[in-house]
Amino acid sequence: MTGQISTEIGNLQSLQSLDLSRNQISGSIPPSLLMIYGLGYLNLSYDNLSGKIPIGTQVQNYDASSFDGNPQLCGILLELCNSKGTDQPNGSSDQEDGNDELITQGFYRCLGFGIFVGFWGVCGSLIFKRSWRYAYYNFLNAIIDWLYVRVALMRRQLKDMLNGQS
Repeated sequence: MTGQISTEIGNLQSLQSLDLSRNQISGSIPPSLLMIYGLGYLNLSYDNLSGKIPIGTQVQNYDASSFDGNPQLCGILLELCNSKGTDQPNGSSDQEDGNDELITQGFYRCLGFGIFVGFWGVCGSLIFKRSWRYAYYNFLNAIIDWLYVRVALMRRQLKDMLNGQS
């Protein structure tokens, strides 16, 4: 088949399945197609469709493979359309990958810097300030002692409970 999908296709409200894949269909997808509520299966893959996939209540029922093989098609289920409003897919993926690499490098640089500053902010102050180091280790010893007492009390209560039952 060749040509375009008719805008009158939305009048076929009893249509349950539509497979127009692997044809020479061109043009855009008419919004009325996605307003057919009984349409359970739709396959428009590997045609020459272009533009934006219309937004409708039925779009959620289809997966992206229903629109595969249409490089000029974009929208919710496929890659997003560009922000210039031309209803064409965004630029090449090579350009996007380059931006992702810069974002990733920046992220890791900031992460490394944050770890370095955080580590030396805590450990450096403990190394160089004797009073802070003693206070910190006394605090840790108090926590360990408190935990030891809590565990010993729980063991004793559990032991008393088990001895009381037998």
